[in-house]
Amino acid sequence: MALRKFINFNTFNIIRPFCFKSAISLENLYPNKSLKIFTPQQTVEQSTGGFTGHIPIEKLQITYSRSSGPGGQNVNTLNSKVDLRFHVESADWLSSEVRAKLMEMNKTKISKEGFLILRSEKTRSQQLNVADIMQKLRAIIRAAEAEPEPISEESEERARKRKLKAARLRLQEKRNRSFTKSQRQAPVDF
Repeated sequence: MALRKFINFNTFNIIRPFCFKSAISLENLYPNKSLKIFTPQQTVEQSTGGFTGHIPIEKLQITYSRSSGPGGQNVNTLNSKVDLRFHVESADWLSSEVRAKLMEMNKTKISKEGFLILRSEKTRSQQLNVADIMQKLRAIIRAAEAEPEPISEESEERARKRKLKAARLRLQEKRNRSFTKSQRQAPVDF
């Protein structure tokens, strides 16, 4: 208590940040860097190299609703579930090949109007669910953009042998089942 009388709190607040720095402070982890935390405005041009990861938010329809499942009163008061609707055909920032492949790969998730519908209620935070759903959309677009790997001759041969073996087993089981059923029937006298 006695020490408190002699400390000028205005000077203490100025000196305090310089008293102790943790080994894992931002200044030590990233020396000579500006530590201002902000989200820069991105102006991404359409590149010929493919999908850059930038998704224009204005081209998406994002709605929020109440999540289901456990969460107590938080579930009843906050709109944390995120529904994303993305019109694939009008996505001029994607190439036509990627759009066609997106439509082919995700036919069950596309509505009659042509909207790709994704939902996220993974967390109880609206912002984290938006981040999760954007990550899902990026993964879907990158999967559609990726070139399929060529199948080697060994893999083709293994697949052919598996199919032949499966067909043989199926026919053998069919014969066994037929024999079992024929043994159950009463003998026929002529």
